[in-house]
Amino acid sequence: QVQLVESGGGLVQPGGSLRLSCTVSGRPSANYTMGWFRQAPGMDREFVATINWSGSNTYLTGSVKHRFTIGRDNVKNMVYLQMNALRPEDTAVYYCAAGPPRSVIVAIEGGYEYWGQGTQVTVSA
Repeated sequence: QVQLVESGGGLVQPGGSLRLSCTVSGRPSANYTMGWFRQAPGMDREFVATINWSGSNTYLTGSVKHRFTIGRDNVKNMVYLQMNALRPEDTAVYYCAAGPPRSVIVAIEGGYEYWGQGTQVTVSA
């Protein structure tokens, strides 16, 4: 069984930055494709970013592509989401997810087996 714990959320002003972390335990993070999703109030959960097991391939949704970066450190069993130039519409609960390694990008919830509890990100002046 894999456990995921997110951290690093908080309140930030528009234009600010936050770095979310996801700690993977139970099994080596290198066994998994990792992803970040988010859910804003009253909205469905949506895909944000994904990274393959080695970190050599990443994909981010269009609205964050030039502002966010996903990375991982398999030695530390950590996954990161660096968020820059934050906007009020980025306000959401951000979830870390883990799924089996695949040769294709997986940008849907069904592609992930394990989920964290989420961390709140609020972008407001």
